Amino acid sequence: MTPQSDEDEVWRQIVASFNETAEDASAEQPWPDRENVTEETGAGTADGAPGDRFPGTGPDDTGSGDEPGEGRAPARAPAGDDEDHYVPPPPPPLPPGDALSRLSWLALFGGPAYLLLAALLHWPMDGWIVFAAVSAFIAGFVILVVRMGDGPPADSGWDDGAVV
Repeated sequence: MTPQSDEDEVWRQIVASFNETAEDASAEQPWPDRENVTEETGAGTADGAPGDRFPGTGPDDTGSGDEPGEGRAPARAPAGDDEDHYVPPPPPPLPPGDALSRLSWLALFGGPAYLLLAALLHWPMDGWIVFAAVSAFIAGFVILVVRMGDGPPADSGWDDGAVV
């Protein structure tokens, strides 16, 4: 037989068994004991019986009997749960920026903002105004990139960790 005829035969078998139900291979395997749920682990009914997984969700928890769950207060966590959650300390204040960096940020956003505002409000834009706005944007960007620095800090010492 050629590889093509084997492939055709396998394909015919797949098509022929398309509507057949699959055999359940797990039918003869027993249910593991660790999967059994008992009342101690929280199994129960929704009517508030002992071991209820969701207490307070039964039909008579509102007292009115009109609608189940209507007028019910939201569930609250026990008082001891707050101690288990990590609350990070407040972040340190931002360092004060120098005048050049503030001016660079203003130029970076102010130039395009002025051009957008002037275009929306139909203000007359002379050539020197457009040139100044675009130049301010470019200058602000260049100053911020140059001041960013891409090297290690000066006080990092001789061992700067893994260098790839």
